[in-house]
Amino acid sequence: MKKRRLFGKRFKLAVGGGIVVLAVLTAIFAPVIAPWDPYHQDLMVRLKPGFWSPNAVPGHFLGTDNYGRDLLSRLIYGSRLSILVGVSSMLLSALIGTLAGIIAGLRGGATEQMIMRFADAQMAFPDILLAILMVAAVGGDAINLILVLGVSRWMVYARVVFGLTRSLQQRPYVEAATLYGGRDFYVMHQHILPQVMPVLTVLATLQVAQMILQETALSFLGLGLPPPAATWGNILAEGSTRLFQAPWIANFAGLAIILLVWGVNMLGNGLREHYDPKLSGR
Repeated sequence: MKKRRLFGKRFKLAVGGGIVVLAVLTAIFAPVIAPWDPYHQDLMVRLKPGFWSPNAVPGHFLGTDNYGRDLLSRLIYGSRLSILVGVSSMLLSALIGTLAGIIAGLRGGATEQMIMRFADAQMAFPDILLAILMVAAVGGDAINLILVLGVSRWMVYARVVFGLTRSLQQRPYVEAATLYGGRDFYVMHQHILPQVMPVLTVLATLQVAQMILQETALSFLGLGLPPPAATWGNILAEGSTRLFQAPWIANFAGLAIILLVWGVNMLGNGLREHYDPKLSGR
């Protein structure tokens, strides 16, 4: 049983980590890997299928879109925004939520009530609807997407870290540090953060996948970077209008999204099993 759990954990870490690393390297080296300029138009080869068809145009491995742009190149460049927004918005959420949860747990009283009741109120509001309203108000460039998605999910970290902080406050070393005059920042930095980091790592990894899906959904709805920006959401939106004429556009965009999100979730589950003694069999 332990060997099976160990194999499952290693398999998830290897497969999920491999997909994530491959996606990150693809995004970084997109100018080198992409065979075409993602914005180069050639109406003479518009809506041509890829390698699977005898009508394929040489050089366009996954076919072309409505403007004759190479689909593979646009998908490669599209990974850049998805990963950038997903990771950056996750980091912003984690920073805000972790600080809020630790402060609420250490201070208690009115500070705790104000922070946690505000978090509860925001959690009652659907996060995707909140993101749509905020993006519609401030615009859909990359910076705004990061800010909007980051602000929309900080409450998850706040509630988890608040509970852990309250539990850690009962530990002798934390009580001793407080009794000997340790300030909140010292207690947070030396005793609280090292204990909550494993949980935060797992939570942050899993949330990257959610952020990528939300960014894709906003772009699909026309609230992300405006066309002709090479984003997976834009490609999916363009392909959805030509599902019967050129189904490969939406299919490959959807496959790229599914593969990256699945890889991130696999990595997150592997990390969860690694850090949890009950799941890892330690």
